[in-house]
Amino acid sequence: MTLTPDPWPAGVPSWADITVTDLGPTQRFYGGLLGWQLSIGGPETGGYVTATLDGKVVAGLRVSDVPQPAGWCVYLATDDVDASVARAVEAGAGVVAGPLSVLRQGRMALLTDPTGALVGLWEPGEHTGWELTDAPGSFVWAEQMSHDPDTARRFYTALFGYEQQDMSAPDFAYTSLSVGGTPAAGIGGYGPGAGDVPAAWTWYIAVEDADAIAPRVGELGGEVVSGPEDTPYGRMLLVRGPAGEVLALLQVPEDDVVA
Repeated sequence: MTLTPDPWPAGVPSWADITVTDLGPTQRFYGGLLGWQLSIGGPETGGYVTATLDGKVVAGLRVSDVPQPAGWCVYLATDDVDASVARAVEAGAGVVAGPLSVLRQGRMALLTDPTGALVGLWEPGEHTGWELTDAPGSFVWAEQMSHDPDTARRFYTALFGYEQQDMSAPDFAYTSLSVGGTPAAGIGGYGPGAGDVPAAWTWYIAVEDADAIAPRVGELGGEVVSGPEDTPYGRMLLVRGPAGEVLALLQVPEDDVVA
């Protein structure tokens, strides 16, 4: 378990949120599966919904009347969102929204990277990002997957100057990106059987028991896409939530849990 009241270092995933048209199924799914409690903000926030676990913020949700493709947006921390957006555009990104201020909470921007994946940037104000990580129900990892991992790796390294560690295997390209010697995120390539799956960021949420939680996914209105299966980093399953969003659940080996 990691409690983090301070801003996250630049380049580190610091937040994730999703836009849905119906909050009820999403609330039942994540509340029942991960124990999240949802709190709807006032009119000044546009009704932004904050998910908490043991009183610590772990994710955000927006409710919109306008249907749109559902998916979690991962935000990378930045010390200066305007400078980061300028650097990202120079490196081949497209700007979807921003940079813009969100009350006193911080400044944000939404980009599409050169492989087409949506990614957010967050410059903290009063909202610094995840307050709880590495605990069941909270963030534990994030990665960008595409059909062009070399382009993605070059883009994000140009943006944040990551240290890189090649972790590729036969028919599997993967690079771990680190900040200050600590792994921050991954960049991977889809396998030959992935078809036309679009590039995307996926965040991983820690769970106590992947096998025990798998049946609950369907009971709560979701779908298990793959797994549970063992990986070098724990037992994992990929799931689809009630709005069609995809996320990964990871049972981290006990030896890797931060006490």
